[in-house]
Amino acid sequence: MIRSTNWLVILVVFTWCGPVRALQVQDVVRLKGSEGNKLVGIGLVVGLNGTGDGGKSLPAMHALAKTIQRLNNPAIEPNLVKDTKNVAMVYLSVDLPETGVREGDRVDIQVSSTGAAKSLAGGELLLVPLVAPPAYEQVYAWAGGTVTIEDEQTPTVGVVEDGAQLSVDIRTRLTDEFGQLTLVIKEQNASWPVATNLANLINNLVAPDVPDIARAVDQKNVVVALPIWERENPANFISGILQTYIDPSQVSGGAKIVINERTGTIIIGGDVRISPVLISHGELIVSTTTPNPEPTVLEPMVTRNPFLAFNPEQNGDQKTHGPTLSDLESAFNQLKVEARDRIEIIKAMHESGYLLGQLIVR
Repeated sequence: MIRSTNWLVILVVFTWCGPVRALQVQDVVRLKGSEGNKLVGIGLVVGLNGTGDGGKSLPAMHALAKTIQRLNNPAIEPNLVKDTKNVAMVYLSVDLPETGVREGDRVDIQVSSTGAAKSLAGGELLLVPLVAPPAYEQVYAWAGGTVTIEDEQTPTVGVVEDGAQLSVDIRTRLTDEFGQLTLVIKEQNASWPVATNLANLINNLVAPDVPDIARAVDQKNVVVALPIWERENPANFISGILQTYIDPSQVSGGAKIVINERTGTIIIGGDVRISPVLISHGELIVSTTTPNPEPTVLEPMVTRNPFLAFNPEQNGDQKTHGPTLSDLESAFNQLKVEARDRIEIIKAMHESGYLLGQLIVR
């Protein structure tokens, strides 16, 4: 009797060629100039229940004394408030949206203790100006409000919801002084073929019979010269480009397999190809008993087929000329292949040259 355990043998003879689905240009690019901005500041949180910095933080006490002095009590000195335990010095940061903000808009503030405070729960952020790097000169917003702790395991970090009110407009600038717009391709899609395909798409769409207005300057950036008649009000022109549909195969960024070994996650692009290959993975244990025992009801003879074969003409969607990614997943599932084994199989196939694509292991 031959018994095998912990084995895995897979016969794979196919290529992946999945169906395509249209997507928009805005799904794979962002507009240069629409990046979010950050505001920062240093402030004081008061009203803490004995969990503040106390005498262990001279900066907090100096800041508290100066704040009191500004509020018409010049006689207060830092040594007079050194034992105060209901005050904490904090670092403030605000992430502004990519779409920009207008005067009067409110945004959330992230608050982090900079001293010896044990908790900011229940504290009140005193009104403080927020500035922007690198100059740190102009005041863009004023911050204040009640601190809320979002993670009880980290009570020295909190948020003031809608705590910052903008005092000036901060708008996005999408075009440069030459009337040029830059499309920044997302990192996972960036490559010379993708940049070139995008430039060609825009040129054929906007001006097929005139000199090109779009060009790929590198793997990640496509510069578009706005027509003169569109520069006064470019909104419709920009919107039209971003909403243009494009074949996903033109912006796939190449054949990629991304593996996260810690979580066991495997992400495989639809354009990854596999050459004909026979894989044996795992331990094959063979035991022989002489003579072979006769099978009984209690101990039947069990036969297992360790092969699962794919044929391009028999497996998968005929319209795609071969099995889809779900076919490979079904094969793994039928053989009850664990995530760790799947990862090792893919890595071995790539190392042997049978899996044609870029392998990224994290």
